[in-house]
Amino acid sequence: MSSGGGSSSPRATAISAGVPAEDRPRVLIIDDEKDVHYSFRRLLEKEPLDILSAETGDEGIRLAKKSHPDLIVMDIRMGQQSGLDTLKEIRQINPRQVVIMMTAYGTSQTAIEAMKLGAYDYVLKPFDIPHLKNLLAEALGVARAIRQESAPFPARATADELRQSIVGSSPAMQQVYKLIGQVAPTHTTILITGESGTGKELVARAIFQNSTRQNKTFIAINCAAIPENLLESELFGHEKGAFTGALSQRIGKFEQCDGGTLFLDEIGDMPLTTQTKILRVLQEGEISRVGSNQAVKTDVRIITATNKDLWQAVQRKEFREDLFYRLNVVRLNLPPLRERAADVPLLVDYFINKYRQRQPTGPSQIARDAMEAIQRYPWPGNVRELENCVQRAMVLAAGNTITLSNLPEEITRGTRSGTACTPVPSSEGAPAVGLPLSESRSSSSAEPEKGALARAVETLFEFARKDKQLKLLPAAERELIVRALAETSGNQVQAAKLLGITRATLRKRVDKFGIQKRMAID
Repeated sequence: MSSGGGSSSPRATAISAGVPAEDRPRVLIIDDEKDVHYSFRRLLEKEPLDILSAETGDEGIRLAKKSHPDLIVMDIRMGQQSGLDTLKEIRQINPRQVVIMMTAYGTSQTAIEAMKLGAYDYVLKPFDIPHLKNLLAEALGVARAIRQESAPFPARATADELRQSIVGSSPAMQQVYKLIGQVAPTHTTILITGESGTGKELVARAIFQNSTRQNKTFIAINCAAIPENLLESELFGHEKGAFTGALSQRIGKFEQCDGGTLFLDEIGDMPLTTQTKILRVLQEGEISRVGSNQAVKTDVRIITATNKDLWQAVQRKEFREDLFYRLNVVRLNLPPLRERAADVPLLVDYFINKYRQRQPTGPSQIARDAMEAIQRYPWPGNVRELENCVQRAMVLAAGNTITLSNLPEEITRGTRSGTACTPVPSSEGAPAVGLPLSESRSSSSAEPEKGALARAVETLFEFARKDKQLKLLPAAERELIVRALAETSGNQVQAAKLLGITRATLRKRVDKFGIQKRMAID
């Protein structure tokens, strides 16, 4: 099953440069499609390589044991035994085996799982030939270094089922998935950067759920949402009598999260005094409660996130330089939505599915002109803004389809600021984009007055925006607050801005009208 690799001329040694003819690298291709084997032989026929072929995972494992290939290129989806299962066994045989995975399904789950299991990289079908050849050359270089014991290649942690879905198949998101898979099994500190609304907490949770700490506690803290005088107590706890109102001892988030993962969102807004204590946790692995001199040992993995340029903050003396270096061990940058326009239709379908679970009688698809408008818009608020837009449109839609009239004016106008995204043509030929969802088993029907109520609330929104002192009837005022919270996914700060009132006033109204706390996120 091996094939001699042709000429060893300088032109033909791009993939295995400088390798003597007697020491040709062996590349094992594992795929259940014969055409793939043919394509690789054609691609590599002029390279000084020995090509081995296997059409099943079991056959590939046998060849790997017998021939000790330098590089294995393997499909993720194959017959009875998947590529991921085969990869597990191969890594047990040789933890330093260099493996490139192939897939036609570039989902977050397959990408993260492959990288967690120790795959060197993965490529999407159909192949980008120049990229594939560069990747093969790079992987064979690593394999040579491993053979010479000059570059150890540690095994990854064993795989666990990905529980958190991250939507997107663009090249930018593929890089994010790879990094998640690489860093999740480690204990290193991660800094997630990106504009507001790009999904930094979602990525933090994906890292946690794929880590060795996944059965422990995950706690997320927004450093910008907690007043400075309360943040230290929230993080480190306090002793009874430490300050006015400290009527009993309180355990902070670090102690609650012992053995788990603490996600510090908006770390760039953390006060300098608190930064000093965070630095001590990272250096010494211990904290002190407010009002106590006693050190408490704690084992917590810290993941941080910010939408600010922390290095600029360091230059302005607003952020500790030593803490910056401690946090910036591995940086994972999330691309803004305008840089991954190809993911917009996937996200729209995902959010329609998500909210249809809550509203079974709601629309299940979106009209083509509405989707085109959504794709032209630059989304300065990123994925969060898109989700709010879809949720709003589903509430306003009268039938089974979201139409252009259900979208906010700034989206139907084209752009609000910046450069519009390039539209991505839909693969559907029908007037509506997106596959209709299966009908819910619920037999409840929509209330006949719901459309009229939605229009009435929209009118109230307009009045409220024009006249912030407008006195509303209690029922209308309650509905207005419910709608504002729904549009902002329960974010009280954003809802208060939308209503033109303070956050404190909004909280009083939430309590007054008995609005469910789970809807009103602090």
